[in-house]
Amino acid sequence: MCVNPKSMGKEARNSPKKDLCLVQLRIVNIPSTDLMKKINIAIDGYSSCGKSSTAKVIAKHLGYAYIDTGAMYRAVTLYFLEHYVSLSDAHAVHKALQEIELKFMLNPKSNNSEIYLNGLNVEQEIRKMYISENVSEVSAIVEIRKDMVAQQQRMGRKLGVVMDGRDIGTMVFPDADLKIFMTADVTVRAERRQKELLEKEELVEIQKVIDNLKHRDHIDTNRTEGPLRKAEDALEIDTTFITFDEQVDIILSLAMSKILLN
Repeated sequence: MCVNPKSMGKEARNSPKKDLCLVQLRIVNIPSTDLMKKINIAIDGYSSCGKSSTAKVIAKHLGYAYIDTGAMYRAVTLYFLEHYVSLSDAHAVHKALQEIELKFMLNPKSNNSEIYLNGLNVEQEIRKMYISENVSEVSAIVEIRKDMVAQQQRMGRKLGVVMDGRDIGTMVFPDADLKIFMTADVTVRAERRQKELLEKEELVEIQKVIDNLKHRDHIDTNRTEGPLRKAEDALEIDTTFITFDEQVDIILSLAMSKILLN
């Protein structure tokens, strides 16, 4: 099922490539969910479609826990690079995983959950381009994925979790109450990613970003363990022509429908 907004710009409305499914966007007031039955929300999709930023806002609106699984794989990638762990050495990979401790802690200044690697806040470092260039290869290692999935499943045992990644709706939480699959045009995704890097004072040519996204897409969709794919019961949202607020509103509307019907 494809979900696209009703209130799009002219370019999007006239696009012959878009098969539009209309939904009501604006949520004027979100009722308190404190006394409502909680659900788990799985958000999967390609890199730079807005998964993490959207999931954070959804979690805050609902008062849910947010788990950024991509940050976990990025932190593992950082450790492997810093300790020169060979991905082809199964023993070295296994040993490294035993030495890695990942935790999410709330940053009181930003009010965001940030990842710690062995006690060190690495939230900013893992967002750099050199991590993006290596994370898909690290994430494709079967033992690494099994270890991360097990940790993610433990984190989400209690309901009231918003988790984003590549295989949340298919592997981590196949029984999630609401599953979202996000996609977007690769050029638009690259522009968004380039802007994020610029905000961190890292200048990367747009073609290099596009090539990196395509490379990651290929690895993510073709790996044997937990490949990126849309769950059969997931709702697909194409974010190419919609604003950030619109994609948040769409998912919040879907989440509230699930919560109220639960």
